[in-house]
Amino acid sequence: MKRHKRWVVAYALTMAAVGAAVLARQGGPSDPAEFRERARKFTEQLESKGLAEPFKGITTDGRIVEGLFPIRSTGVSTEPVRRAAAGFISTLTPEQRKVTVFPVDDDEWRKWANQHVYIRQGLPFDAMTTGQRDAALGLLGASLSARGLTLTRDIMRLNHTLAELNGNNFTEYGEGKYYLTIMGDPSPDAPWGWQLDGHHLAVNYFVLRDQVVMTPAFWGSEPTVARTGKYAGTAVLVEEQQRGLALIRALSDEQRRQAIVEVRKTGNNIVAQAFADNVVLDFTGVRASMFTEAQRRRLLDLIGVYVSNMREGHARVRMAEVADHLDRTYFAWIGGTADEDVFYYRIQSPVILIEFDHQRPIGLRHVLPADVPSREHVHSVVRTPNGNDYGKDLLRQHYTQHRHAH
Repeated sequence: MKRHKRWVVAYALTMAAVGAAVLARQGGPSDPAEFRERARKFTEQLESKGLAEPFKGITTDGRIVEGLFPIRSTGVSTEPVRRAAAGFISTLTPEQRKVTVFPVDDDEWRKWANQHVYIRQGLPFDAMTTGQRDAALGLLGASLSARGLTLTRDIMRLNHTLAELNGNNFTEYGEGKYYLTIMGDPSPDAPWGWQLDGHHLAVNYFVLRDQVVMTPAFWGSEPTVARTGKYAGTAVLVEEQQRGLALIRALSDEQRRQAIVEVRKTGNNIVAQAFADNVVLDFTGVRASMFTEAQRRRLLDLIGVYVSNMREGHARVRMAEVADHLDRTYFAWIGGTADEDVFYYRIQSPVILIEFDHQRPIGLRHVLPADVPSREHVHSVVRTPNGNDYGKDLLRQHYTQHRHAH
């Protein structure tokens, strides 16, 4: 229970800047000027609290475990990603470059948010020319797997569905309200990266030679299924939901007793989303060293669902890293385990943190009970603990080796 309280406190700190009026407001199309002012105030509050301390990284006790992420060759080329990024940059006007291209060590990395009211830098899809949009999608396609690209595009499409369900409110929601930024100069030797940021979607993609770090990565949606409208039939995060449920059901009674922190889920439980770069989270739940071989395979398969949003080669490298620390991996659960129950789960090791959370409605408060978590609103996040989100530990080591250049 003590550890669960720490989750709640950490979440409350993360969301302290979110005013009730910002999140609770619903209705038809908003006034653009009113929305911009709300977004400005929200952004100032969120950034002032979220960036109040320098980046350290997610830890279990406030101390970084060192030596987990050495600079090394993976043997997996990043040249297609570099070419695609350079191609996208070449389409930008000088004015667009000023708000789209940042230094590789800029705090712009940390300025992403899963909320729709956040003011973002970069070039949004709905302001791109056809050529720029093709180049942007080419960068995503070169960086992500087919699964990851489909998930990304479907989350964007469901944001269009949310606009439809809110009286065609395209001032606040829409498929094109996703912003792309480039950090550093796309290079075969020097560090660089890119970020995609918008409502319920954030992908941070750091590159150092042939190494890739694709965290923090946030994947969510409200609704999770489009039953009507332009994108009817689109659904996201179904496999993440069902494989998590299958894993908790595959545990023995004793293992389940250790894994389940709370049997009832009454609120939002996710901790490590926007502006929670330095959150402290104890290991809790059941440890994978207690799993049978079949259970370990289920756990790895579940982690692989998230990791496989990367291109196959780099996903394979990442999964090898995860497997090396499997005995120090913990699985924790909040909520029920029946077919239609809502729940939260967390997978945590020294090298990966994954959270999945059924959330209370926000954009659908006018059609769903506002105080009850729903399968129609899901948040999930993947992090690299111990200082390597955004590739920060690799960047630190690179600067140590090339002090004259920095």
